[in-house]
Amino acid sequence: MSNERFQAALRLEPQTVPPIWMMRQAGRYHSHYQNLRKKHTFEELCKIPELAAEVAFGPVDDFDFDTAILFSDILFPLEALGMGLRFGDDGPKLGWHLSETKDLQRFTSLSEAAEFMSFQKEAVRLTRKRIAENKSLIGFVGGPWTLFCYATLGKHDGNLILPKISPELREGFYEKILTLLKENIRLQLEGGAEIVMIFDTAAGDASPAFFQEAILPAIRTLVTAFPGKIGYYAKSLAPASLESVRSIPGLVGFGMDHRTDIVGLLGNGSHFVQGNFDQALLFMEPSQFKKYLMEWVRPFAAKAPKERAGWVCGLGHGVLPKTPEANIRTFVNTIREVLS
Repeated sequence: MSNERFQAALRLEPQTVPPIWMMRQAGRYHSHYQNLRKKHTFEELCKIPELAAEVAFGPVDDFDFDTAILFSDILFPLEALGMGLRFGDDGPKLGWHLSETKDLQRFTSLSEAAEFMSFQKEAVRLTRKRIAENKSLIGFVGGPWTLFCYATLGKHDGNLILPKISPELREGFYEKILTLLKENIRLQLEGGAEIVMIFDTAAGDASPAFFQEAILPAIRTLVTAFPGKIGYYAKSLAPASLESVRSIPGLVGFGMDHRTDIVGLLGNGSHFVQGNFDQALLFMEPSQFKKYLMEWVRPFAAKAPKERAGWVCGLGHGVLPKTPEANIRTFVNTIREVLS
């Protein structure tokens, strides 16, 4: 019960056509999601496993993606720790923020927090049942550093002063969140996820030196706990930081945003590489989009299958709201037509 193309990419086996998967492929742009959203809140779609499975199923069924992904949110572990969480038109809001080490005492027990996260295991299990047997399934968690930024600031907008100058608070938070994330990952794998991606959005705002000191050790802890089962994504990651991530033993692969030319990273014999078409260009007029996409895929097509082994084709980041569905369909069909 998995997708042959996706599994071949994980094994770094040469193949003519890569698997296709997009971050946020289940979301606001998609009519299937919009119809569900008319009847249910975002929290209900995430926390009621049957609904989460239906949301994840929609784009795989509609666009024939090779892989589904758990429909959820990276911030639920913070809610599990007792920080409160609500979603409104202006995005997610925590009930309170960390500002000093004594605030860590307000967290709920880790056993309670782990129990809270059990809805994700059931959502993964039901998603596996809902999608076709020839499709794969990915889980995800937020990166420890990104979760720390949200826990202290309530958002990630590039102003990371407090999290960057609070090493004692950061290490105290990591002690709690890493234990919870390991349990969270275990639950998702037990539910049927083939790999779990770490989405570390805020890591791209770190210098290489800060990344080495404050971010990399926590990533390494999670990868070491689940060798061969963890992938990593951070947009705008400095080249030196990317090399640090790639050096972690047991990391199965990583995603790259549209700012990086990934053609030269393929076929390296050690990791899958996910990415990385510019998601904003999906808003092009259809004929212009098709022409641009053909040019984008040309360097990949020029490589022999063994030279692009490990490629998971997708976007540089998530599908944006109001993205034209027709261009998503064109993307999937064109990639398969050109490379077959």
